[in-house]
Amino acid sequence: MLLSKKVIKSIAQNFYKFLGFIFFGLAALGVFLPLLPTTPFLLIAAGCFAKSSEKWHRWLISTRVFGTLLKNWHEKKCISYSTKIVAISSIILFGGYSVLFVVTDITLRVIGYLTIATGLYSIYRLNVC
Repeated sequence: MLLSKKVIKSIAQNFYKFLGFIFFGLAALGVFLPLLPTTPFLLIAAGCFAKSSEKWHRWLISTRVFGTLLKNWHEKKCISYSTKIVAISSIILFGGYSVLFVVTDITLRVIGYLTIATGLYSIYRLNVC
């Protein structure tokens, strides 16, 4: 039996909303965990909410912590200078500490260094507003 377009649309919207919450949770964790990026997960969450729920998308855009970053990215494809400095400093400080003093396995250290380098390169390439 085929599903109607309305049912399929409802399933897709619920799926995107679910993904939005998952990626928002990962973004929130990324604020505190050194090797977990915040911005990419936040942008994905905003995209998922934009496809599923105007209410949650508006809420995310209006949050005090993430709203400005999302508005700048959506309108100008850039981040603020202070955001860039905080991101780079956090990656170096927390990621570097983790890789140097917490991780003992050489393979995991290499993966950690590559992750840090990738994150730094990604942040470096972003335009500043």
